[in-house]
Amino acid sequence: MTTSPEPTPARSAPATLQVRADLAAASGAHAASSGSARERLAEARRGERTIGGLFSDASRDLSAVVRNEVALAKIELRTEAKQAAAGAVGFAIAGVFGFLGLILLLFAASYGLFALGLPRWLSFLIVAVVLFILAGILALIGKSRMGKVGKPERTQRTLKHVVETLKRAKPHPR
Repeated sequence: MTTSPEPTPARSAPATLQVRADLAAASGAHAASSGSARERLAEARRGERTIGGLFSDASRDLSAVVRNEVALAKIELRTEAKQAAAGAVGFAIAGVFGFLGLILLLFAASYGLFALGLPRWLSFLIVAVVLFILAGILALIGKSRMGKVGKPERTQRTLKHVVETLKRAKPHPR
């Protein structure tokens, strides 16, 4: 992460305050100085920055702030992503164990039907048919819910509004 440079006295105060400080220093040294007021004013204005310099400094400072905010966001997201990944791994392992448990439960059901006197092949076939029926019902429910998913209308509305606003915007005179 990059850090912004330490502010210098010329950068830390606005130009008008810097000129006033220079003028105050120049007027305080009036008795000791033999120069005229014009020389003191010219000397004070040498430290004054131009508008272009101010804009340059402002844009550099703004880009530094944006870079620092992006770096901070990356660090925070990296930390959050690590925690989310750990949670996802836990869910994945739980899913695998649950699936293995379901398989064992289905075997137990099949052998339970076998213990009731049905042939082994028929007990496994009954469990398989029940599973296919459940899968079909769940697929139909999923299909009906997917059909209810609509367009992101609010997002489309706001995007249209932004485009219209940008089309109506007038460029700034130079």
